[in-house]
Amino acid sequence: MDIISWIMMIAVIIIIAGSIGAFIHSGKLRNMRDSRFSAEVFYTLLIIYLIVIVGFALIYFVLSMNHVLLVENGELREVSVIGSLVHSVYFSGVTLLTIGYGDIAPVGIGRLIALIQALIGYILPAAFVLKLVQSNHKDGDRHSDML
Repeated sequence: MDIISWIMMIAVIIIIAGSIGAFIHSGKLRNMRDSRFSAEVFYTLLIIYLIVIVGFALIYFVLSMNHVLLVENGELREVSVIGSLVHSVYFSGVTLLTIGYGDIAPVGIGRLIALIQALIGYILPAAFVLKLVQSNHKDGDRHSDML
């Protein structure tokens, strides 16, 4: 792979890691009070998921441009640049949200990247629930201190 591909992949990884870290360590979720649904939390989580899907899709796309391909239905298939981008976004979304259908499979280093993305897909909901519980606990402590 050439240097530009490596720089793009590292930049995407930094953006994904920064977004997830900001979500986990942010203090913005403390304003939820007693509401059962928080639009702020929902939109934050939605944006985090979109960043991860698009970020990993860009990584798969860069890899496909460097001949590390996604195999479709067990056979290597040459597709256009747009087709490769569509396959990358689809594979990224399916890997993050469902751990894949098996219709598209990565080859080579793409397998490790897909494994990391699947792990993030499992960890994000747990981090979301943990953040909500911690936020509600802190709000409860603050509310009881005021009484």
